[in-house]
Amino acid sequence: MSEPPDRPELDGALPRSGETRQVSPLVRRRVCANASPFTASGTCTYIVGEGTVAVIDPGPEDAGHVDALLASMPGERVGAIVVTHTHRDHSPGARLLQARTGAPIVGCGPHRAARDLAEGEFAHLDASADRAHAPDRLMREGDTLEGDGWTLAAVETPGHTMNHLAFALPEEAALFSGDHVMAWSTSIVAPPDGSMRAYMASLDKLRERGETVYWPGHGGPVRDPRRFVRGLAAHRRQRETAIRARVEAGDRDVRAIVAAIYQGLNPALHGAAALSVFAHLEDLAERGLVLTDGPPRLEGRYAPA
Repeated sequence: MSEPPDRPELDGALPRSGETRQVSPLVRRRVCANASPFTASGTCTYIVGEGTVAVIDPGPEDAGHVDALLASMPGERVGAIVVTHTHRDHSPGARLLQARTGAPIVGCGPHRAARDLAEGEFAHLDASADRAHAPDRLMREGDTLEGDGWTLAAVETPGHTMNHLAFALPEEAALFSGDHVMAWSTSIVAPPDGSMRAYMASLDKLRERGETVYWPGHGGPVRDPRRFVRGLAAHRRQRETAIRARVEAGDRDVRAIVAAIYQGLNPALHGAAALSVFAHLEDLAERGLVLTDGPPRLEGRYAPA
């Protein structure tokens, strides 16, 4: 899932759904037909290797997508089903694919919130979370999965969700970046699933790595990723500065701040914008840079520190 527009140096070229395409010597991509303002042209599912393969992010609960994936690799065996994170446009398809192939589900752990929640808090947002996800093998930082001529190494990248993993493919200096870094849009960081502080720390972590291409969960590849990640971090710092300025100017709640800094935004994206602003306010309050009436809340009141 992505946040609303207003983002740095993005690549608007989107891969088409309905075809399985070889995008590198070791990687094929098929895009699920679940296009939306939050998913671009759809969720990107990746097939790694040949013969015995790994399938990364089989997508939503879409039997047609799973059928098409399997039809596109006749005579091959799915050795592992890899999941980056537990949003419903990424992980439920893993169980459908497992039912068809018997392959183990590996990768991220069960869905969890970024912090303790009050009873009922954010209950209306629970539809995005895949709480049925239960991997056969939980992968953590540095854990590897190997096949014929390929290796996937887990890179912990919490922020978009707290269980988010990226996967390095060292044979091609590539990274499957899930929804943490995408070329078409900045990623939404939305409590309770996500944490702005964790997201920024994960960007810093990726900036120190040496991959030369990212294959994201939506949209086309991220080229020159270290430069792109620097741009994402700068964008977030600019957004934080704008939010603090609105609080200083007298805006006291999320709704007022969204109206001021997201002028002209598609109304369908106002909810995502509000969550993104709240993620920044939550982080600012934890750092003592804004004040709030009790623990940070989506409907809370905010004031200058």
